[in-house]
Amino acid sequence: MAYLEVAGLNKRFGATVAAEDVSLTVPRGEILALLGPSGSGKTTVLRLLAGFESPDAGRIVVAGDDVSGIPPARRRFGMVFQHYALFPHLDVGENVAFGLAALAKDRVEAKVTEALALVDLAGFARRKVQELSGGQQQRVALARALAPEPRVLLLDEPLSNLDPALRERTRRELRRLITRVGITTIFVTHEQEEAFDLGDRVAVLHRGRIEQCGTPDDVYERPATLFVATFVGRANVFRGAVAHAFGAKGGMRAVVRPERLRFGDAGVPGVVRERRFTGATAFFLIEGDDGERFEVQAEPEAATIGERVYVEATRVMSFPEMEGQP
Repeated sequence: MAYLEVAGLNKRFGATVAAEDVSLTVPRGEILALLGPSGSGKTTVLRLLAGFESPDAGRIVVAGDDVSGIPPARRRFGMVFQHYALFPHLDVGENVAFGLAALAKDRVEAKVTEALALVDLAGFARRKVQELSGGQQQRVALARALAPEPRVLLLDEPLSNLDPALRERTRRELRRLITRVGITTIFVTHEQEEAFDLGDRVAVLHRGRIEQCGTPDDVYERPATLFVATFVGRANVFRGAVAHAFGAKGGMRAVVRPERLRFGDAGVPGVVRERRFTGATAFFLIEGDDGERFEVQAEPEAATIGERVYVEATRVMSFPEMEGQP
């Protein structure tokens, strides 16, 4: 049964469609990633959920309560902003206590202590925000969002301010924490790896619409549209004779991920033009006899630059040609 239900959300800013017929059902405790490129509408959807924007149409229901017209403060949604929005003149404890002004002082102190312990920052209440690392600041922002015991947690690009080396470890810590709390969570990201690592399910947005919502495996292995197939992961898109050689019917495009191509004794002929070493594997740029270029992911010793090769596909996805596609 859905704990959070979003039905038919629409939002325009002048002539720009920011959200079009966005509908989602989220079970209690699920972590849902909103994934898409810049301008896809994912942040608008998050702001509509938080109440920072008003929808032109549609409903938002949480635990049976329609909150579509309720101000943000009364929705009981916790929000962690992209830049954390911490107050530099307040210490860590005062930042966490910011949303607890209505409680008695002793209750506030207990809530702050509990929230900081939850994010593994016990004993940090009197620290200055400037003394903390980026990952610690993120956890303070998370503690502040969790302290009022929200019904839903919203995260806007939660890891974008962290160094790449820190990002992977932090997102795993974040997932463990959210799972331990058991709070229904929706987060925005443009990073596929982040969406797959953090999300139980992933909703892919494009031009204000949800193109597909499913598990990371479903979205990657069984994309619903050509956009999803090419936005999520690496993909070679073939048309014409090459598409036909890979089994696509007339008027269809063949989409094959690099790891689903292999060198063999038959198949599409071509020449290796480039080799990019990535460690355990390498990416080989192949120029087919018809001039079309595509990537094959294989063992580093599988081919050499200038070598003539034949390429076979172990799995092909087909999508119809559509007007306006490149």
